[in-house]
Amino acid sequence: MRLLAVILCVVILSACGSTKVQRLDSSETVDLSGAWNDSDSRMTAETMVADVLNRPWINRHVSQKGKPPTVIVGSIKNLTHEHINTNTFVSDIERELINSGMVEFVASANQRGDIREERKDQDLNSTEATRNAAGQEIGADYMLTGQINTIIDANASTQVRYYQVDLTLISMADNRKVWVGQEKIKKLVENAKLRY
Repeated sequence: MRLLAVILCVVILSACGSTKVQRLDSSETVDLSGAWNDSDSRMTAETMVADVLNRPWINRHVSQKGKPPTVIVGSIKNLTHEHINTNTFVSDIERELINSGMVEFVASANQRGDIREERKDQDLNSTEATRNAAGQEIGADYMLTGQINTIIDANASTQVRYYQVDLTLISMADNRKVWVGQEKIKKLVENAKLRY
């Protein structure tokens, strides 16, 4: 019985151990494991969007069409050795593009499905003055696609983690590649456990 009481006390005291939480500025770079993180995502998106918006394709489009280009982000594939939530990277890219004011942006395929369902509902339930009709969507002029790759070089407890992000902007009209961008990140991680 005493042994059970001692074990129970140890379990309870272990569970009551204090957890320390420290709030950080979301723009602060914190690299704990050397793996791809929020800072890599944000900085890569900022750098690559600044590059795509400063290339000749955008001026050529505006001079030919007389309006800003309309862009959609397609798939960004994770071809790395680790789990990367590419949705946050896509969100970072979308935010940078939209907030630049230099391009217009259309909803993703998933978002369009939800909006189309809402339009069908409005068709049945909304007044004529507030109803949004189907068939009024704006098509994208360009789609941005890409991939994230890694190379890991390791020995004993030291790693070099190399990330390469390749993005391509493709004309929807004729499949021309109008911009190809690349961003590279290299990290030296010491006392690392080998993670793939």
